[in-house]
Amino acid sequence: MQLHSIAGEYAGFFIALITILGLVVGSFLNVVIHRVPKMLQNDWQRDCCELLEVENKTSGDIYNLLKPDSHCPKCKSPIRAWQNIPIVSYLFLKGRCHQCKNPISIRYPIVELCTGLLCGYIAYLYGYSEQTVAALFLTWALVSLTMIDVDHQLLPDNITLPLLWLGILINSQGVFTDLSSSVFGAIAGYGILWSVFWLFKILTGKEGMGYGDFKLLAALGAWMGWQALPLIIIMSSLVGAVIGIAGILIQGRDKNVPIPFGPYLAIAGWIALIWGDTITQQYLQFAGLQ
Repeated sequence: MQLHSIAGEYAGFFIALITILGLVVGSFLNVVIHRVPKMLQNDWQRDCCELLEVENKTSGDIYNLLKPDSHCPKCKSPIRAWQNIPIVSYLFLKGRCHQCKNPISIRYPIVELCTGLLCGYIAYLYGYSEQTVAALFLTWALVSLTMIDVDHQLLPDNITLPLLWLGILINSQGVFTDLSSSVFGAIAGYGILWSVFWLFKILTGKEGMGYGDFKLLAALGAWMGWQALPLIIIMSSLVGAVIGIAGILIQGRDKNVPIPFGPYLAIAGWIALIWGDTITQQYLQFAGLQ
């Protein structure tokens, strides 16, 4: 994978610009994270009511990523533009609603900050290239999927499937890998976790993961090629095992409560995109295979 680390007169300006873009997009991702599961729930309820031929008693008001306008969940006061500046507004308002002083979750500025920093690093690493544009879209999707899965143990098809097809599309131009590796990466990504799912179910009678995990790994395979899949699977499994065991030992979490696997796949996938080649080379040297 060819990198385009930037230097020169306008490098700092470019990185700062992309970082600010990331902060703004991170603010919008908070909306995506909050509303997409509710939109899906509304769609499922409508479909169930139609199938059962019963009245849908939920509100008929428009609910999507744009409507209704953002407002305080407690007092319903609208959030003005000056109250919605990434991170700055949270600090200015001291983490509370301007109207009713209800606390605002610290997670909102954290998502904004993390998205901004990730985007800035991508700009630094790939410079003025098509890889930067593609990696930004992948990053935004992975941030959204991570937080939605944490909240709802759900990886929505309306994010994972377009992400998969977009990965194949950009690699038809060889942006991160060749088209053949992309297609086989998508097939292998889905097939590996699908096989693990059914093997675990046959042996235990339980479902160890959701179908959304299959689709997310397929999407990551489409973006980075089948060659990246072993690294992604190993890293996500190790991190998931460590965090899961720590949660049981330290927090006393019930071991029967399912833990979402999507965030670990997303984190491992982003790391593989950025540092995958370096990690692989270091491992081969350490193992004496190179």
